[in-house]
Amino acid sequence: MEKQYILALDQGTTSSRAIVFDRDSRAVSMAQREFRQIYPEAGRVEHDPEEIWRSQLETALEALSNASIGSTEIAAIGITNQRETTLVWERKTGKPVCNAIVWQDRRTSAFCDQIRGTDGEWIRAKTGLESDAYFSASKIRWILRNVEGAAESAQNGDLCFGTVDTWLIWNLSNGRLHITDVSNASRTMLFDIESLEWSPELLDLFGVPAQMLPEVRSSCEVYGEVSDVSGLDGIPIAGLAGDQQAALFGQVCLRPGETKNTYGTGCFTLQNTGAHPAVSHNRLLTTVAWKIDGATTYALEGSVFIGGAVIQWLRDALGVIDSSDEVEALSNSVADNGGVYFVPAFAGLGTPYWDQDARGTIIGLTRGTGAAHIARAAIESIAFQTAELLEAIRNDSGERLSELRVDGGATANRSLLQFQADILGLPVVVSGTPETTALGAAYLAGLAVGYWKGTEDLADHWHEKERYEPSISTSDAERQMGRWREAVGRSRNWA
Repeated sequence: MEKQYILALDQGTTSSRAIVFDRDSRAVSMAQREFRQIYPEAGRVEHDPEEIWRSQLETALEALSNASIGSTEIAAIGITNQRETTLVWERKTGKPVCNAIVWQDRRTSAFCDQIRGTDGEWIRAKTGLESDAYFSASKIRWILRNVEGAAESAQNGDLCFGTVDTWLIWNLSNGRLHITDVSNASRTMLFDIESLEWSPELLDLFGVPAQMLPEVRSSCEVYGEVSDVSGLDGIPIAGLAGDQQAALFGQVCLRPGETKNTYGTGCFTLQNTGAHPAVSHNRLLTTVAWKIDGATTYALEGSVFIGGAVIQWLRDALGVIDSSDEVEALSNSVADNGGVYFVPAFAGLGTPYWDQDARGTIIGLTRGTGAAHIARAAIESIAFQTAELLEAIRNDSGERLSELRVDGGATANRSLLQFQADILGLPVVVSGTPETTALGAAYLAGLAVGYWKGTEDLADHWHEKERYEPSISTSDAERQMGRWREAVGRSRNWA
């Protein structure tokens, strides 16, 4: 039977999704499952690794079933994933030694503050990253020091470390593949982004035995086949990238200077910088975008920890909305934010501040403030944070963008995108394919097996769905950004 489709697995921070794409980059079927967010205590965020795997497998089978597609019609599987989230499991049994420590988790902040003062410069030079609890290295160190018997087992070669991509491939291959790709490896703070190898110096600093680590592969190759997983057996696993790199690829930002922003749980702006890692002077991250056919592409990245998650907080913690899609109507029920600014620093602040001790702040409250003003301020916080990322990228690259390509769940919020264009003074363009993160993984897998012939083939598929033009004056945008920065200043160094 002809291989007609590519299956993309998109394992995110709050849900697992599976999407089937055809040759025209159209999503013909999709399934999604939310899973538990576990908060053992303040500053800690965990996931159940088994629940991650189970939810991802269920969505894959459901996506095929919904479209009456059999596994023999799937040319390849591509995987994209929440990055930095850290899992450790037993090599023989595949059983996790503890819950996954999520990228948002701050339990290792004090240690990261310590090493930033002594080793931060050389860590940044080698990895492109800030010394921050956001990344995987300090999380592995915590597990080895706090899970009984873990350190000894790791030294004996009995434990495996992996980010979520590695965990999924381990389970899909029935333990035959313990691998990651360069894009995910570059987010661990253990990886030399120039040599593209695990760094012995960093392994020593964090006390991580090399035998725990997965083999690092390119982002686009046939790694192996699904094994002993009913309904998916025999499908080649052929594409792999962290979610933000996959979104950059899915937006077909294949030339240096092309830039995208993804509005997900966090917000992440990436700019393609070509074949060499760019040095940032504005506290952006230098990261590996992908490696294809032996050629490595790099990117500059700005990271916002809490983007769309602030809307979930309004729903789950405050209860001012029953579902996330209600927030736009609530925010539009008032003419403006009423002087309220909301800095959602629940997990500290990322680019350009890298302040692990910042905490969430709502400022400007009066007796006239209502839930709608807070909802509007929450939406605006996503745009303000993104504007700061773009400013940092512009200062580093010296280039002013002609447009910003955007994707992610929050692009359904038209008010957000209009406000984003207003604050940036720049057109904001929504991709015609909203699932660009999954599409990027599909593209990588499809290229590996010849489903698509080359990147030129992919560029022909991209088209815009909507375009938002700025509608306020530059002076008004600057005034609002100035007030935002004042609010950020009040939130910093709180913890």
